[in-house]
Amino acid sequence: MNCTFVVLSNRIPMRDIELRAIEPDDIDIIYTWENDQSIWESSETHTPFSRYMLEQYIISAQSVDIQSSKQLRLMIDMKIDGKRVAVGCVDIFDYNTFHHRAGIGILISEAYRGKGIATVAISMVCNYCRQHLHLHSLYANINQNNIASIKAFEKNGFQLVGIKKDWTHTDTGYCNECMVQKILE
Repeated sequence: MNCTFVVLSNRIPMRDIELRAIEPDDIDIIYTWENDQSIWESSETHTPFSRYMLEQYIISAQSVDIQSSKQLRLMIDMKIDGKRVAVGCVDIFDYNTFHHRAGIGILISEAYRGKGIATVAISMVCNYCRQHLHLHSLYANINQNNIASIKAFEKNGFQLVGIKKDWTHTDTGYCNECMVQKILE
């Protein structure tokens, strides 16, 4: 399989999606996501996270800025029946102020996948990184079998810049990883 891209159409209006800082009230949903073994392959997680460990992460995330930690997690909220519901998160990592670049990863809760939320959230993160962090480029590493994620990034102007052969070990063998990148300026 190669990393070909197909453009998706937006299905969720941008006004219905919001990025926000992580809050202590997010512990239950983060605990669920981080311990969902079905996504460990994409997140390169191999062991469960304790509630205590995640609580400490949330506390430290609130008190340390991206300049110090070199990473930032933003929650993705969607307006549903007049209230905001956490439907995913975006991680900005490998933040480099000298080269003005960072990596991003995105998770959409299984119940909300396929609705265009990732496409909208990636667009919002690109704008945030350009306007507030003054980054020049963003990249993402995506399992070649994660076609929906590849499409969401491509819809936002990310281009395939490389394929890491047999990069990740899975239950069914080795899988290639696609590296996509976007110049923000």
